Amino acid sequence: MLHIVVCVKQVPDSREIRIDPKTNTLVRQGVPAIVNFYDLHGLEEALRLKEKYGGRITVVCMGPPPAEKALKQCISLGADDAVLVTDRAFAGADTLATSYVLAETIKMVAATWGPIDIVFTGKQTLDGDTGQVGPGIACRLDLEQLTYVGKVIGIEGRRITVHRYLEDGIEVVETEMPVLITALKELNKVRRAPMPGMLRAARYKPVIWTTNDFPDLDRKKIGLKGSPTIVAKTWVPEIRSVNTEMIQANEPEAIAEELIDKLWSTDLPSRLGWAQ
Repeated sequence: MLHIVVCVKQVPDSREIRIDPKTNTLVRQGVPAIVNFYDLHGLEEALRLKEKYGGRITVVCMGPPPAEKALKQCISLGADDAVLVTDRAFAGADTLATSYVLAETIKMVAATWGPIDIVFTGKQTLDGDTGQVGPGIACRLDLEQLTYVGKVIGIEGRRITVHRYLEDGIEVVETEMPVLITALKELNKVRRAPMPGMLRAARYKPVIWTTNDFPDLDRKKIGLKGSPTIVAKTWVPEIRSVNTEMIQANEPEAIAEELIDKLWSTDLPSRLGWAQ
């Protein structure tokens, strides 16, 4: 029986994000919050492994109280338990402080519900976009880590085999559990929540943990105090105007001929060293 932990984050919907032209900061007011979709692919894979090998899934999230909605969505999809780690002291955390708090949370989950075999995180989040939290958790918990995973081949005994999607190809990796996996969107297709799951989620109350629930928490490593990252500057890229021209012709041959004539009338051929 597997025990799988899935780390999720509630983020602003990137399709609705706007930039304040005066301050060059994100406008969060009125922007809907969603579950980071890379995290949902991690949850989906956890559900598939549970269906194949048996076990339980615990979802954890660090965030403000409204992030409870994100955990309810995970419950509706099939997660067994959900933990929201929320406290004003956690506010302003960078990836270093976030990975510390999540690692301590996973230790508490293991102490509460039993040893953990697999931890899933998304490849990155839509707001931070760093890809650092997953590997940071693995380092703090001394877990084997498999990043950029696009396919889980299977589990045999205490060993898991995956495909890692790299820039120059696919790497087949086998390693011992416990392991941390960062999920790509290619890993699977996220299911829709069934009606029984939505009804369970509507009644479900996530477990809430604050700083008071962590007896050994080092407060120097959380929130702004534990975040050495400094954002020195933000800006909006300048909008560049580009001259365009439409070629009007009915036949492909005529379009190609006119395009060639226009290209030869520019300095492009000479810059490329072409002779007419």
